[in-house]
Order: sequence, then C-alpha cells, then structure tokens
Amino acid sequence: MAGRVGGDDGTVDEQAIRNLVAAVADGTVDADEAVARLRALPYDVGDGLRLDHHRSLRTGMAETVYAPGKTPTHVATAVGRLLAASEAPVVVSRAGIEHQEAAFAAHPGGVAHDGPCHSGQPTATLVWRPAAPRVDDRVLVCAAGTSDLPVAEEAVAVLGAMGVVADVLVDVGVAGLHRLLPEVRRLQEADVVVVVAGMEGALASVAGGLTSAPVVAVPTSTGYGSSLEGVTALLAMTSSCAAGVTVVGIDNGFGAATAALRMLSLAGRRRGGDGRGDAT
Repeated sequence: MAGRVGGDDGTVDEQAIRNLVAAVADGTVDADEAVARLRALPYDVGDGLRLDHHRSLRTGMAETVYAPGKTPTHVATAVGRLLAASEAPVVVSRAGIEHQEAAFAAHPGGVAHDGPCHSGQPTATLVWRPAAPRVDDRVLVCAAGTSDLPVAEEAVAVLGAMGVVADVLVDVGVAGLHRLLPEVRRLQEADVVVVVAGMEGALASVAGGLTSAPVVAVPTSTGYGSSLEGVTALLAMTSSCAAGVTVVGIDNGFGAATAALRMLSLAGRRRGGDGRGDAT
C-alpha cells in the first residue's frame, strides 16, 4: 500500500505534499511511488460538501456536480471550490434555473448547454473552462428522434467539456431506416458511437451491426404507453442481437459520455499517450 498523503480530517495536508516533493527531489522516493501516493489524496471537506479534487488523477475526469437535490448555494460553492482546486474543466449536470442563476452569478464565464428534463423541469449542463479540443478522438452521437435530442445534447456537452467535439446525427430512427443508411460511413469512421433512442430502442442494434466501434446505448423515456417511460427501450437494448452493445441508464446522457471517454482513454494509452489528448 502506498504511503498516505493528507491530514487526518480529510483535507489536503500541504506540508505532507511538500515533504513528498522534497523526497522525490532527493531521491528517497521514486516518481512511480510519488504518483501512487498522490492518487490516494483525500477529499476537501466543508460547507456540507466533500469534494474529490483528485478524481481526475485517478479516472481522467474531475468530479461532476450533480445539481438535483442540492441547493443553489451548494452548487455555486462546489463550482467555486472546483475552479480553485485545479485547471481542470468544471461540469454541473442537470442544473435547474435557480442552480444556473446562482452558479453564474458567483462564477461568471460558464456556459449552459440544454439538457433533459428532471422531475418535469428543463435542465442544463453547465461547463467552465472546457478542455482544448482532442483532434484525434472521433465520437458520433446519434439521436433516433428530435424528442431524444435533450439527452443527446447532455452527452455532447459532457464530451465537449473534456475536449471531445462530437459529430451529431439527429432524426435517424428505425421508423425511417433509409435516413440512416447514407450515414453508414460516419458510423464506421467513429472511434465510439453513442446511440440515444426511446420507443423500442432498436437503433442501438442497427448501429451495433453497422460498425466495429464500441456502441454506447442510451434508452430514453420518449415513447407511447407501453414504452413504460424508457423501460421498454432499456430492456430491448440490454437484449440487443448486436453483440457487445454497452447500455447505460434511462435518459443518462452523462453516463454515456463518460463511458465513451473511458473507452477513448484506453485507446489513447494503447497508442502510447495518456489517453486524455490535450485535455487538462
């Protein structure tokens, strides 16, 4: 087990970090051991929040603030502490109007991207300090219908925060399969394909049969009575006849984007990079 760096109260112990840096400098701790210790750094406690400032070191993506259930003050405070902790992108998911107003008033410079409804209310994905574009990573986001677009936009916003500028296809559902067929080359050229579909969710199987790229399927709550608010699409996607389709939860554009980012990270490591492109 790597040695611990940090204070007993859960806050980062600056002196311990200085001691670690000094130990690396004088050769008593090697670089690999130092990185292993830094990965175990504790969290930042205060104002009812325990913020994991070092998640990006472990997972490649900083902690995202999930807004539902939090007060506007909690969201604004979390954004401020994340902005101060590093140069990494800061993302708030499913932010309601009051969350947006509080966060932008306290921390100008963020951008709101339309997202799916939560509890019947429109939300947005908020992004501060997006990463530089990663030109080698190609993600295609396919929305079966325009009703699925808010969930797709959530995935696009999260990818964009991390420097991945997604290619987007909209209204290519299987009720008019001829709309997708001219775009097969885009499916085949992508590194990862995110498919967002409600109703019976069949687009995921179609895409999975047309490309060798990983396919991340997002069932949405779009549909008529027996769609069961996305359960039908979820079950259809998890029983897809296209082998290897990955499925996230209903309306979970955020989860699809982060799954795609992990896949790209793995591909980047195999290419000999750090898997993060130009992202901070």
